[in-house]
Amino acid sequence: MTQEAGPTALRSSPVPLRGRMGQLRDRASGRHSPLRRLDWTLQLCVVALSVIGALLVWSATRQRLGDAGGDPQTFLKRHLLNLVIGLALGAVATVVDYRVLRAYAPFVYLGSLVGLVAVLVLGSTINGAHSWIVLPAGFQLQPSEFAKVALVVGAAMILGEKHEDRHTGIRRSAPGHADVLVVLGLTVVPIGLIMMQPDFGTVMVLVFTILGMLAVSGAPRRWVLGLILCGVLFGGAILQFHLLQPYQEARLTSFVSENKASSSTGYNVSQAMIAIANGGIHGRGLLHGQQTQGQFVPEQQTDFVFSVAGEELGYLGAGGVIVLLGVVLWRALSIGFASQDSFGALIATGVVCWFTFQSFVNIGMCLGIMPVTGLPLPFLSYGGSSMFANMIAVGLLQNVRLRSRSDPYSM
Repeated sequence: MTQEAGPTALRSSPVPLRGRMGQLRDRASGRHSPLRRLDWTLQLCVVALSVIGALLVWSATRQRLGDAGGDPQTFLKRHLLNLVIGLALGAVATVVDYRVLRAYAPFVYLGSLVGLVAVLVLGSTINGAHSWIVLPAGFQLQPSEFAKVALVVGAAMILGEKHEDRHTGIRRSAPGHADVLVVLGLTVVPIGLIMMQPDFGTVMVLVFTILGMLAVSGAPRRWVLGLILCGVLFGGAILQFHLLQPYQEARLTSFVSENKASSSTGYNVSQAMIAIANGGIHGRGLLHGQQTQGQFVPEQQTDFVFSVAGEELGYLGAGGVIVLLGVVLWRALSIGFASQDSFGALIATGVVCWFTFQSFVNIGMCLGIMPVTGLPLPFLSYGGSSMFANMIAVGLLQNVRLRSRSDPYSM
């Protein structure tokens, strides 16, 4: 036995040696460098959208600031600063292994709740919503944006867990009824706090995101269908019994009203549609849009930033923005499909649902086919909290991407 073991061991030893030599060659060539494994298509599209957004925000605000005697580049500078900070936060979200993040998900969730409570106590009311904490130097923080990240991570942690059936002893990957109830319980708390602000648009984002994650996780279909039915009934009850503020109800109903221009909300939508129509195929040119420079559309740097793209960049430019958003969603879906575990796949799913809903609603309200909800257009609308949350989400996507392939240097 001893004589046979020696030669066998010697014959088998060169195999792992060659493997280690190959890894050394890969390391020397940079083939397995984390930078090379990033999804650069996703990252470049995100940066391109952010730069386009900075130009649109600048165009929408420079005339108004100049007329008031202020610095015409104020919003441009702040948007670029938000972009730099957001990229830094995204880098942090990329570096910390998302599988380790699973252990800290409860703390992330609790931190988001603390922020939502703080805004109710210390926050300020802007445009009818008590959603912002005012900071020095004119900056504002909106905790509900970070609640989106926290809920995506928390729901992915619960729905992605493997559980053992107490009766059969078989481990199952699909969530059961108890898991769905826990996720719904975690969702109800931030939704309740956000409704107290009130911010109905963010509530709809959270609902749509959780529904998408439940559907993809393999949860029982009766839960998904039942939640959709409850959502429809709840929305109808809100409108029937006038549970919203008058301005919120006007926002939700203006896009189906026969006299859209008679209300302030309908007027904003009408002016946004006129701006897009004025752009034509090629647009009026950056800084030359009549509707934009004439300040006919309020909140054009946030809610209606797409109307600036439509007027000044034309159908081609606005279509290019939609294509870039589509590529971001496509790459996020690809990352989800390539993930090696349910946790990573569900994180990608949640981000896709979040970005898809916000993009569709924001662009749709500029075209008059969706209600005005105050939701920003990802990466383009002005707003630090929105930019930070979006970049953290992109960082999580890159995190999943980096660890979707075997890493020869991981222990």
